[in-house]
Amino acid sequence: MSVSGSDTMSGISVTRGFAEEERAVMAELYLEAFGDKLGRLLGRGARARRFLAASLDPDFALVARLDGTALGLAGFRCEGGGLTDGFARELPRHYGPFGGWWRGSVLAALESREPSDKLYVDGIAVAEAARGCGLGRRLLDALAQEAGKRGKRAVVLDVIDSNIRARALYEREGYRVSGRHDLGPLRHVFGFRRAVQMRRDL
Repeated sequence: MSVSGSDTMSGISVTRGFAEEERAVMAELYLEAFGDKLGRLLGRGARARRFLAASLDPDFALVARLDGTALGLAGFRCEGGGLTDGFARELPRHYGPFGGWWRGSVLAALESREPSDKLYVDGIAVAEAARGCGLGRRLLDALAQEAGKRGKRAVVLDVIDSNIRARALYEREGYRVSGRHDLGPLRHVFGFRRAVQMRRDL
């Protein structure tokens, strides 16, 4: 798939979408970022990587590159779909009918459907080796630009309440706490108790 919308500064570019041959790279970025959260559900091995590579939708992805190397990924969700919409389709193929069903049921409990005047962030991932280089900030800027192009009034994301570093970045970029979600019994599956919803008005 062709990509467009390059935005470059200090060797960093952010482009819309990713090529088919980059699916494995995107899966690795996603699993590195969310492995602690999803590892008990999807595993961390080859099957999880194949599942993610098949599931992630490039039409709802922004990719940050440093000197041409893809090191960051931001997904978004709107009325047209989302980065992880392929999960429901691919779960039975990779985990079997029953395994796909119960995993899909658990993941559905985390799904957020925002009103159409908001762009929902469907995950932000930056390679550990590239953290602190400005890729996260550039991805947040690109998400705001994407929201503006789509006529949205705000960008909304969720962050684990104990992820102080990520919350500090979001606050510096203009996000403010707009709600909290308690996972209840699902905390035993995902390994955290609650998430904070943050919003950036445009």
